[in-house]
Amino acid sequence: MPRYRGLAVAAVAVMTTLVAPASAAQAADPTDKAAVLAAWTQPAAASYTAWNNARLNQAAWASYGFDWTTDYCTTSPDQPSGFDFRLACRRHDFGYRNYDAAGLFPANKTRLDETLYADLSRRCDTYNAIVRPACDGLAWTYYQAARQLGRPKVSPAELERAERMKNDALRRAAAEPGASRR
Repeated sequence: MPRYRGLAVAAVAVMTTLVAPASAAQAADPTDKAAVLAAWTQPAAASYTAWNNARLNQAAWASYGFDWTTDYCTTSPDQPSGFDFRLACRRHDFGYRNYDAAGLFPANKTRLDETLYADLSRRCDTYNAIVRPACDGLAWTYYQAARQLGRPKVSPAELERAERMKNDALRRAAAEPGASRR
C-alpha cells in the first residue's frame, strides 16, 4: 500500500479538519467533496471512524450529495457464520457508488477493495481468538471476490468451509479446559 501513502497523508490532513461532528456542518463545502470522499475511504481505522461518524450524521453532509445507499454485501451473506460484515460492506458500497458517480471509480477501485479488507480484518479482530481464523478466512474470501468481481460473491462451499472451521474450533476449545478465549 505504499503507493497510497501520499494520498493517505492528505486524507488525514483533511480528516483532521472535517471529523468533528460540530464543525462538520459548518465546514460543509461541496467543493471539497473529492477530498472528503478520499478521507473517508482509506484503509486506516481513523478513516473508518470519520466515515461512520458522518454516516450517523448524514444531515450535516447533505449538501455534498453523497450516495449513502447500500445493499451491504450484495449477493453474499452480510453475516456469514455469524460474523457481522455489514458496516464494512456498507462503507465499500459508499466508496463504489460515490467514486462511480464522480467518474473516478477505476482509479480508486483497488484502494476501495483494500479498504474493505482492512475493515473486515478489524471486524474479525473483535471476535474470540478461537473463531477468529474462520472470520479471517471469510474476510480474505470477500476481499478476493470484490477485487476480482467488483463485489463480494462467495460460494456456498466457501461459506460451509468457514462454518465447519468455526464449529471445529469451538468444539476443540470446549474439549480443552482453560483454552484461550481472547
